[in-house]
Amino acid sequence: MKNFSAYFTGVSTQVPLLDGTLSFYTNLDNAASTPPLKSVMDTVNRYIPYYSSVHRGTGFKSQLSTYAFEGSRETILKFLGADPAEYTCIFGKNTTEAINKLSRRFSFTSKRNIVLTSGLEHHSNDLPWRAVAKTIHIGLTSDGQLDETDFDRLLGLYANQIALVSISGASNVTGFITPVHRLAEKTHKIGAQILVDCAQLAPHRNINMLSLDHPAHLDYVAISAHKMYAPFGTGALVGRLDTFTEGDPDLVGGGTVEIVTLEEVVWTSPPERDEAGSPNTVGAIALAAAIHQLEAIGMEAVANHESELTTYILERLTAVKGVYLFGNTDPQQAGSRVGVIPFGLRGLSHFKVASILGYEFGIGVRSGCFCAHPYILHLLGLNSQEEKTVRQNILSGDRSDMPGLVRASFGLYNTIDDVENLVNALDIILHNKFKGDYIQDPTTGEYMPLNWTPEFEKYFSF
Repeated sequence: MKNFSAYFTGVSTQVPLLDGTLSFYTNLDNAASTPPLKSVMDTVNRYIPYYSSVHRGTGFKSQLSTYAFEGSRETILKFLGADPAEYTCIFGKNTTEAINKLSRRFSFTSKRNIVLTSGLEHHSNDLPWRAVAKTIHIGLTSDGQLDETDFDRLLGLYANQIALVSISGASNVTGFITPVHRLAEKTHKIGAQILVDCAQLAPHRNINMLSLDHPAHLDYVAISAHKMYAPFGTGALVGRLDTFTEGDPDLVGGGTVEIVTLEEVVWTSPPERDEAGSPNTVGAIALAAAIHQLEAIGMEAVANHESELTTYILERLTAVKGVYLFGNTDPQQAGSRVGVIPFGLRGLSHFKVASILGYEFGIGVRSGCFCAHPYILHLLGLNSQEEKTVRQNILSGDRSDMPGLVRASFGLYNTIDDVENLVNALDIILHNKFKGDYIQDPTTGEYMPLNWTPEFEKYFSF
């Protein structure tokens, strides 16, 4: 297996452990955020001396900044196979903001006012739609995949009322990859449009939005730079130019207008129409730099590397007694998912497992519901009464028994050694050979070791 770790910064950093030693950090929390590529840091550092305002500035630095900012936009459109004559790229903070923006800018009508989303969505691709339209959730299979039969049923049942299908390209919980182009073709046949939340998909697979005259095209795609090895606080919504040419922007102010009088406002053209205020130029440049590096490596190589890691970890974890996996656990089908592995340990709280991995082994994972509460409850098979009890406990401030899973997720820099570190640590935990005594904070559910707190100021201070 090729080792891509040399492309990244921070992957050889050591962190303190509970026993007083230092350990190289094993980051298996990439579905949340990723470390920066060295090329991203180099690009940002080369640009910073020229940092200035963008658009309308006459000085050299301002003109160069505008050139770099708009070049970043072009890079993203090309990366997603989006023709600039048909699509526009709007910058924002992240995928969450991108989807919220579309929810406010999309033109629902009295006839077409239904959004179809699914039960496997991140909250960011569910809650915004609930606020603006009638939202219907597509059912799931028992292992957590989108139930395409139910999708077809809902398309038939509400054909003339559906305005938008909003679906994840890949699940941030189970890693399932959705057949978005097949769903898109079905969606367009009933006269609706489709958004694909590509926060989890974009770092791992090639995405092609296709031309608007293609029956399987994607109308909107949202991505986040912090999941694509460019953690500088930006994201992008790429969508139909005609959608953003019409209507009022959801945020107004500097940069969004052609002219303002005391009586009248004339909005400018997209994408500036939807980018109020000074943009995150550094973030846009960082995202473009990450895309250039990923393209240089090749998205097929990225997918192959991840598939090998996913195959290996599924083979290893299915052989460990006391570990139970969720989603598709077949190693031979690893290529049909992204490298997101949800699991639990027999008789142990997911909160405690994650804490021990961090404090005693220097392994970063995530535990809980991963901003996908309905999906986790489905995967765990809780009945309605159990769900009600969970809700009551949380509302009373007690999360000590909150259901959830542990999630390990891969980045391009991860290796077989990282998998071995995790498997060996889980074996130690299962055999009750971990060293610390842990107490739980019932308000958060998290476990902390007794009489030990990391000295953060030794590693970073202002």
